[in-house]
Amino acid sequence: QVQLVESGGGSVQAGGSLRLSCAASGITYSISWMGWFRQSPGKEREGVAAIYTAGGQTNYADSVKGRFTISQDNAKNTLYLQMNGLKPEDTAMYYCAAVRNVPVSVLSPLAYQYWGQGTQVTVSL
Repeated sequence: QVQLVESGGGSVQAGGSLRLSCAASGITYSISWMGWFRQSPGKEREGVAAIYTAGGQTNYADSVKGRFTISQDNAKNTLYLQMNGLKPEDTAMYYCAAVRNVPVSVLSPLAYQYWGQGTQVTVSL
């Protein structure tokens, strides 16, 4: 099993920055991809960014390219999401997720089997 705990959410004004962290524990050595997802009320959960834990390859949703950066610290078993240039439409609950087998679509929530409890990000004008 893998346990994931997110932190770093909060409230910021548009244009501001936040850095989310996700601490992983348990049997983490076999994880292939980790990702950040978000969900706002009335909307489906969507993939934001994902990273291949062994090679560092990254994928981003078009809506966050150039503003968000996903990274990892393998020594600390921690995943990060640096969010710059935040917009009100980025407001959502952000979740960290992990999967063992390489998914067909790395930004699809359906592909991930381990999830954190989420951390709220609120961006105001």
